[in-house]
Amino acid sequence: MDERAIAAYRTAVQAGQYAPQAIAAALGLTQEETARISRTLLDLRLLHPVPGDGDTLAPASPDAAAADLVGPAEQRIRELQQSVSGTRSSLLSLLPVYFESRRSRNRMEAFDVITNISVLEVMIEDFGARCQTQALTVQPGGPRPPHLLEGARRRTLERLARGIRVEHLYQHTVRNDPASTAYIREVSAAGAEVRTTDQLIDRMIIYDREIVFLPEQGELDRRPGAIVVREPTLVAFLCKLYDQQWARGTVFEPDAEENTAITDDVQRSIIKLMAQGYKDEMVARRLGMSVRTCRRHIAEIMDDLDATSRFQAGVNVALSGALDEAVGRPHPGDAQSGATGPAGAGT
Repeated sequence: MDERAIAAYRTAVQAGQYAPQAIAAALGLTQEETARISRTLLDLRLLHPVPGDGDTLAPASPDAAAADLVGPAEQRIRELQQSVSGTRSSLLSLLPVYFESRRSRNRMEAFDVITNISVLEVMIEDFGARCQTQALTVQPGGPRPPHLLEGARRRTLERLARGIRVEHLYQHTVRNDPASTAYIREVSAAGAEVRTTDQLIDRMIIYDREIVFLPEQGELDRRPGAIVVREPTLVAFLCKLYDQQWARGTVFEPDAEENTAITDDVQRSIIKLMAQGYKDEMVARRLGMSVRTCRRHIAEIMDDLDATSRFQAGVNVALSGALDEAVGRPHPGDAQSGATGPAGAGT
């Protein structure tokens, strides 16, 4: 619509009909301009044939023209809006079902018990391959078998090459194992961090601080599987437990001079466990060493205490205050000074 088309429409409304020749004469339009204006007014539904006389055109009101021109589109829009609203309402009605099922699924997925060792190995390998930031492990029990270290070497070096931070936490006894030392030397050179401590609670693998593998407990008739933990609160708790153990550990640098505090730490742990009534076999198991090595340490302790029997060693330990140091109690002679025994001297 331009000014001439509006003027032509105004003239038609005033005359009660659209007469092209009369409008052209009144407005000084050429034949081409008159034809263009006629097409425009017809396209906008502002002109319509007079019933019973198809050759005569009458002007229509703008609101009628708008209803005729955009009415079908508006109807389609209304129908589409109704369809959208109906679809949305139908889908939203499923929200209670979704959240109920999600809660149920989360309860079921928070923990998985994997008893099939082959499946477990595949899962550990798969999660390790998809690890993005950190791979943290706790490996109690002393030295690991060489064939397991070979597989661990491949996985660890691959993760380090991808920029993954790798931390290994072992017991002190791996420091005397050639295979473990060789493995730790190689992965440490590639960027892994390794620490050791006297005792560890249990085996644990953590990927990205989002998923934790724990050993299955209480199975005597078969090889234990693992518990896969995904529940965020429990995972966060286990990560804090790991961080505490890691902070207590001593850095292991295979080519560095052996720290005498490590041996002292082991012997204090032996004294503590013996004072708690553990037999040699259980002490060795708790510290990840062979019974023979444990008894060698016990013999050294007895020699240091100038004792010829376990009973005499126990008396000498109590008198010397070594037992207080091992279990973290203050020395009797420290009462006035307020000092305490070096419970964390080996940590």
